[in-house]
Amino acid sequence: AAGNCHPPMTLRVDLARGTVADYLAELAANGRPARALEWRPGAIVLEHPAPVVALPGFREGRVSVQDAGAQLAAPLLEVQPGQRVLDACAAPGGKTGHLLESAPALGELVAIDVDRERLALVEENLRRLARPAVCRVVDLTRPGALQGAGQFDRILVDAPCSSTGVIRRHPDIKLLRRASDIEALARVQRAILRAAFD
Repeated sequence: AAGNCHPPMTLRVDLARGTVADYLAELAANGRPARALEWRPGAIVLEHPAPVVALPGFREGRVSVQDAGAQLAAPLLEVQPGQRVLDACAAPGGKTGHLLESAPALGELVAIDVDRERLALVEENLRRLARPAVCRVVDLTRPGALQGAGQFDRILVDAPCSSTGVIRRHPDIKLLRRASDIEALARVQRAILRAAFD
């Protein structure tokens, strides 16, 4: 039943650039009612979805679209100042941006993805957010893919998966996903995890 519902439009406020209360007031002044999520600082759910260009501060990077559950990843890494961080499956860049917002004093963030076009989305998001990161096309399923990249203090792996958790955003998954896909996805996930741990 949940998979058949319309998904909410959830935003992430860059708390280094403003407060949730101020942004809620700004939305209300623009006729866009919303509410804060108590369990996720910086998260706001719009009462009615809106085009991103209609969101105040979107173009300036003060707010981004990101599901509430996805907003849990960056804080779980507990990034400390000066640390080197790898976002191993970075596209389209929501978690990359959140890491940079929540840990502005980190030493370096390297964002990689297997697909050049998808990595371009990360670069586009970083420009909008005015946050720096090193972006590289890397296929972590290939042995030695990260050779010479050095060591990382934290690694975020949002590996390719069945996507059954986002069916309400992509209802075609119910029709296209096959049980046989799971074994192949698990192989890719294991290869990515091995490369990351190495």
